[in-house]
Amino acid sequence: MGDTGLTPGTMMNLSASQLRRAADIKDKIDSLQKEFTRLLGSTDGAPAPRKRRKMSAAGRARIAAAARARWAKVKGRKSVAKPVKKARRKMSAAGRAKIAAAARARWKKAKAQGKNSL
Repeated sequence: MGDTGLTPGTMMNLSASQLRRAADIKDKIDSLQKEFTRLLGSTDGAPAPRKRRKMSAAGRARIAAAARARWAKVKGRKSVAKPVKKARRKMSAAGRAKIAAAARARWKKAKAQGKNSL
């Protein structure tokens, strides 16, 4: 019986005309509720979901560094910077040429055997 306050016992005590009238009123309430919702949007009390803001990795890194500095200050020591990553090693032109020549030789051999993949 929902939020009407009627119990099954009280519904049994109503006459047929009273039940018919109650059903008509309920239908009218439902149609008005639908129209109200259509006009004003959802009224279920829940706010529309908010879009999440995206933060760049650099922004997160700045915030994390500031937090580490604050904690270091509280603990009474200097902020410990992360060790700098070593630069990636570069391949010499001669090394690249050797690898390219080896790849060309492999493909030449594979194609001679009629293969399309290694």
